[in-house]
Amino acid sequence: MRARKMLGIGAVVLRFGLLVGICFIILYPLLRQFSAAVMHPDDMYDLTVNWIPRQLTKLNFEVAWNMLDYPRSLLNTLGVTALLSALELAATMIIGYGFARWRYPGSNLVFALVVLSIVIPPQMVMVPLFLNFRYFDLFGLIPEPGLNLIGSFWPLVLMALTGTAKRSGLFIFITRNFFRGMSTSLEEAAYVDGAGHLRTFFQIMLPNAKPIAMIVFLFSFVWNWNDLFYTNLFLPGAKLLQLGLATINSQYNYPWANKAVEGTYIQLVNNAGMLLYVLPVLILYAFLQRYFIESIEKTGLVG
Repeated sequence: MRARKMLGIGAVVLRFGLLVGICFIILYPLLRQFSAAVMHPDDMYDLTVNWIPRQLTKLNFEVAWNMLDYPRSLLNTLGVTALLSALELAATMIIGYGFARWRYPGSNLVFALVVLSIVIPPQMVMVPLFLNFRYFDLFGLIPEPGLNLIGSFWPLVLMALTGTAKRSGLFIFITRNFFRGMSTSLEEAAYVDGAGHLRTFFQIMLPNAKPIAMIVFLFSFVWNWNDLFYTNLFLPGAKLLQLGLATINSQYNYPWANKAVEGTYIQLVNNAGMLLYVLPVLILYAFLQRYFIESIEKTGLVG
């Protein structure tokens, strides 16, 4: 009896130790960034300072705030990310439902190409994508040399709307499997009552697909928020947070020291900028984590 009790206590201690270790691994980068973000430049050369600075300062946040033009860039990034996520959600839900319910010659091949798009690095299609939107002719309907969409939001909007964005293949795969797992009895009853395919999808199937819609939207939001490749390709110089962070090193001149110190001090500004960058996503997750976890459980994606 005593041995069993000791084994139970040991199991609890082991689980607690694993939980603490995993939490530390996850939180370590944020803790390290926060420590550097509130560190005064003089503390960088104090060998006794490691985690807790001697002089707490908000200078790094002020510099990062001004360099990023944070209020304007935040609103632009939120607007673009929300729009692209909503369009990608709508497109992938419809495409996934089509793959789940309709069969036609070559449908398996088309779906295989969708799955293949998941593993293809975007760098492989960078040049064709750029040329396509640089000389956009809409399948030859627009006279040459076409429209130059580079420098506008239209390339990102068109890719999200047509289900060809960065992670659309993964979302189509997820939604297709979800709709395939749903019973067809509700659809058949709707067809008997005279409903068409679109009405059945929007009034019957879509309300029952709220869990997978929540997952797709949140994943799409985070990936679009962190996307630097496509935004830098199609929107160079735009007032977006990710582009501002990418150019922060070349914009700032530290006025109180020489060039050797300048390159070191910019690390503190980078850390402050990264915290400002991830803060909206952390706030979003804090409010939606309950619904996100419930959606994961209902869809069975964990298993």
